[in-house]
Amino acid sequence: MALCGWWLIHFLIFTSCSAHDFFTSIGHMTDLLFTEKDLVTSLKDYIRAEESKLEQIKKWADKLDVLSAAATQDPEGFLGHPVNAFKLMKRLNTEWGELESLVLTDVSDVFISNLTIQRQYFPNDDDQTGAAKALMRLQDTYQLDTNAISTGELPGSSSTSSAWSTLTVDDCYDLGKVVYSEADYYHTELWMAQALRQLDQGETSRAVDAVTVLDYLSYSVYQQGELERALEFTRRLLDLDPTHQRANGNLKYFEYQLAKQKKVEKVEEKEEESKVRQRRESKDDYLPERKKYEQLCRGQGIKLTPRRQSRLFCRYYDNNRHPRYVIGPVQQEDEWDSPHIVRYHNIVSEKDMEKVKELAKPRLRRATVHDPHTGKLTTAHYRVSKSAWLGAYEHPVVDKINQLIEDVTGLNVKTAEDLQVANYGLGGQYEPHFDFGRKDEPDAFEELGTGNRIATWLLYMTDVQAGGATVFTDIGAAVKPKKGTAVFWYNLYPSGEGDYRTRHAACPVLLGNKWVSNKWIHERGQEFRRRCSLNETD
Repeated sequence: MALCGWWLIHFLIFTSCSAHDFFTSIGHMTDLLFTEKDLVTSLKDYIRAEESKLEQIKKWADKLDVLSAAATQDPEGFLGHPVNAFKLMKRLNTEWGELESLVLTDVSDVFISNLTIQRQYFPNDDDQTGAAKALMRLQDTYQLDTNAISTGELPGSSSTSSAWSTLTVDDCYDLGKVVYSEADYYHTELWMAQALRQLDQGETSRAVDAVTVLDYLSYSVYQQGELERALEFTRRLLDLDPTHQRANGNLKYFEYQLAKQKKVEKVEEKEEESKVRQRRESKDDYLPERKKYEQLCRGQGIKLTPRRQSRLFCRYYDNNRHPRYVIGPVQQEDEWDSPHIVRYHNIVSEKDMEKVKELAKPRLRRATVHDPHTGKLTTAHYRVSKSAWLGAYEHPVVDKINQLIEDVTGLNVKTAEDLQVANYGLGGQYEPHFDFGRKDEPDAFEELGTGNRIATWLLYMTDVQAGGATVFTDIGAAVKPKKGTAVFWYNLYPSGEGDYRTRHAACPVLLGNKWVSNKWIHERGQEFRRRCSLNETD
């Protein structure tokens, strides 16, 4: 019985040569959906087989129920008939043995076989933890409350999709447990409170009860310095379970600590409350510009003055009468004035973008970053996506796109890096970074022998329903993904010095599937394309 289908074959091909990290690519997660669909088909076949077996047993039992009821009314008269006596011997000697064999028949073999094969390629604990952290990242970046996430009512979502996208009490509790294990008591409180709220609203769960949730809640708020609330949750827990050993111990401890705290002068108490709020609101962060980055992602960026806005134009662009574009110029739009960031509209066809995604998908691997300390490429929690590299020789479409980039920008792409294709995962992002190598990492691109990254070409290959913008944290610019458009900017001044204003980031994808491809163009070969200058001007 061929139940796995070709999706399993395809799934095994790409998983056999890649690590899990499913949550880092929506493209790979789509294959999991089809794998699950095949499993459901196999499960339903198993259920039908079990139902057929039970139906046979039921018919046999019903027949014997009627027979034995009649026979036991007059046993001697019934067995006085030689046929009935013979059949009793036959049933007990043969037919009950056959029934035993039927009952012991295992019809789950095919389903268990399919499940065993596919389970080894399932997401693992790291994937589940990564997915949970991604939800927290979206929650923080876009300032979403837990109820909005639990009900699936995210910005940009439709009522139809929301109906399938709700979180149960168990889901909320599991999210809380994941962040609790990471000592993230702030998010633990939020998600345990949501689980408790849904329980209070009448939602039932076979695995989670209010006592368990309150236990987590009291400890998480205590860890954040809120003794009164910790005491409140503990008392509520003991109302439900007066014998709870840990809660009884905590009650005495919290009451003792609260009594000590009340002896402190009111002024000091207020100062402490202020410090508690600050501790909750400003967690230790390796990213000093996080606040500005998240504001830009929410669309709260810097607005250009009317004067600067008046210098931004849309135009038909032929790159100094390039032969390819004299008759059919491309549509160019200014996104920002300084540094100059431009967008090209309808620059790559739907057909070509689909081919690029098709070529890249089987080769997607967790995206890496350059470690300035070791000089090696490594994965990082601040870059959540999978990427693949496509050389011009691999398919005519790749060569065609490379030539397009050269014709439009006027830069030599022969010394550029291969086309990088990226697919972002759940809450997929790339936090603020520079594309060019800085002075404190002189060997960043030494092995390439092509100099620094002079410019970046970024092509959006999908629309994104919500989130996923490219933001420039130093200048406050935000560029929204638009399918078939490409954004271009210079990373270096004409002098060759790095333009630190080009520090940028890919905001977390809130809703949708984000595919991009980018080309990093290097200095070597641009001597007569973009002339050097000692002036650090655009």
